[in-house]
Amino acid sequence: MVPVENLHLDHVQQIVCVLESVILRSFGPDGGQVLFIRDTGQAMISRSGSRILSALRLEHPLARMVVDCVLKHSTATGDGSKTFVLLLTSLLRTIHASACKEPNVSHNYVSRYSAEAATGRHLAFKTLEFASEQLENLITAAVIPYGCSLLWEYTAPTAHLQTGAGSRHVQKLLASFFCSRLSRSQCDFATSLTCNLLSSCGFKGAQPSSLLQFLTDNFPTLHTRVSGFPFTCSRLVEGQVIHRDFASFCPPNASDLPVKAVIFTGGLEPEILTSGEVLELACGQTSIVDFKAWAERSLSCVFANLQRLGISLLLSAVKQSPAVLSLAAQANICIVECVSEDELTLFAQLSRTQPVSDCQIIGPSNVATLTFCRPIHLGPHRYVHLAFQDSEERVMVKLWNLVICGPGEGQTDQYASAILDAILMLLSAWQPLANTSAKATEKTLNDEGSACFPTHPLAVSEPGCVIPAGGTFEFLLTRALLQQRHKNSGDSDISTSVVSQLLADALLTVPRQIYSCSQRHFLHTQDKILNFIKSHSHPFILLSMDDLDCCGKASASLKVIEELGLESVSCKYQLLLAVVQCASRLLQVDTVLQTHAVLNTRSHRLTSISSEGEEQ
Repeated sequence: MVPVENLHLDHVQQIVCVLESVILRSFGPDGGQVLFIRDTGQAMISRSGSRILSALRLEHPLARMVVDCVLKHSTATGDGSKTFVLLLTSLLRTIHASACKEPNVSHNYVSRYSAEAATGRHLAFKTLEFASEQLENLITAAVIPYGCSLLWEYTAPTAHLQTGAGSRHVQKLLASFFCSRLSRSQCDFATSLTCNLLSSCGFKGAQPSSLLQFLTDNFPTLHTRVSGFPFTCSRLVEGQVIHRDFASFCPPNASDLPVKAVIFTGGLEPEILTSGEVLELACGQTSIVDFKAWAERSLSCVFANLQRLGISLLLSAVKQSPAVLSLAAQANICIVECVSEDELTLFAQLSRTQPVSDCQIIGPSNVATLTFCRPIHLGPHRYVHLAFQDSEERVMVKLWNLVICGPGEGQTDQYASAILDAILMLLSAWQPLANTSAKATEKTLNDEGSACFPTHPLAVSEPGCVIPAGGTFEFLLTRALLQQRHKNSGDSDISTSVVSQLLADALLTVPRQIYSCSQRHFLHTQDKILNFIKSHSHPFILLSMDDLDCCGKASASLKVIEELGLESVSCKYQLLLAVVQCASRLLQVDTVLQTHAVLNTRSHRLTSISSEGEEQ
């Protein structure tokens, strides 16, 4: 018979607790690095939750389900993998504790374990239902009023990040993010480097979300990894870096500027001579020598046309023949072979040109104008460095390549992943809550009463709401959930009250773990935040004269809040919703069938990390 494993509620909790024990080693501002030793002897040191979970060899299918949910969320939002596991474990604990209590456990089941499992599934379903229908409006009414909008503006044509409050909010948000991913000595530099990238690149007349989406979609092309140097050697390089070397390089003269370039998707020489096909010639009509002479004349005409158009750079998607390289050198035309499709697509997008498929037909729409094109040495490699000429017809006015350095290949990959995740986090933070509307917010405010939440106008429609980190979101939402519980305590349906208590208990686990080194610090921060919202109706970040002492300095409560950093309300909402969905999925499984078939238990995630070099 096929071995059958019956899963009880405590079994699911124990499986997730194992993942939590691994994650807790690197959680919070005081979290450390986790060291993994592979079978090959290579070492991996990381604080990234998704990278740590991906490195684990998990045998139990429920553990793999959890990791898949975590990676799916972190891939979409760039953040929250460690908090995901922590919240999930806490929520399962609270569900388990509630399911074991009388009179929740029904006596209509064969065993107590079956009754607890059924009650747990019911509570998880009700929690998911509550989170899907009411959590958003609750956050809008109880959390967003104390946050500030993450705004920054660009100025044409150089697209510089302004030094106002919006810029400071971006820097604090990034600093809080990097503190959970990198060591303390690297956080400030990573924050500055990412802010410089956002300041240098930009779209004319577009929202920052367009820039963030552009950087996310094209990040593999917009950065270059260089191993063997410290992280502090990372920098920005203006223009685009093509990660190929010149096959034929002719330094341009001053008279050749600006540089004109063309993209070729195929070979310039007739394919019949290079494809290995057999050429049949009728006797007495022509000879192979005549045919080769015709092919050379045809190729010479192509280069003559290129010279007439002033072309001095060819970007080719394929490898060109020696005859093409020879004629290119004679015509002082540079050729770059085997350029990746992503780099050619980005080049065509920024230059607003069309690639050439037929070398006999080249028009002005195929010609791009560049400011320069020259070699650039990055580490042991030589690449092609080019910059686009400013034009009113192009959407992008500035393009920069991010050179990311690291002592080893593995560490360089982690730095690159951290910066990409930071951009993903900013993109998620910029998005407003999914279905927030002024009408729904007004209804929530009226239902809860003016004594519970501030009634000043909310900037609900503004994207990018941020709030002090360090448990502020959890404290505010827990307060609102407990008020919701007391409000519904007299109803006949007690599920809403129970669910509110479950979520409130689970949320407080995050700040408790952040301040795990000192329970007194946890209570002190909670007291400061709750006292602040009782006596103030404006956001935490907005200082008023009442918050300053006689010397004009910020009060002690605001100093505590300033030291916490910032985090995104939208990211927190997406994280909490994903955790509740994962818990509901886990508790729907009650039986595991163990087959004897040979399965590929090595996850594709292990394959992806096996290419990392030794980091220590």
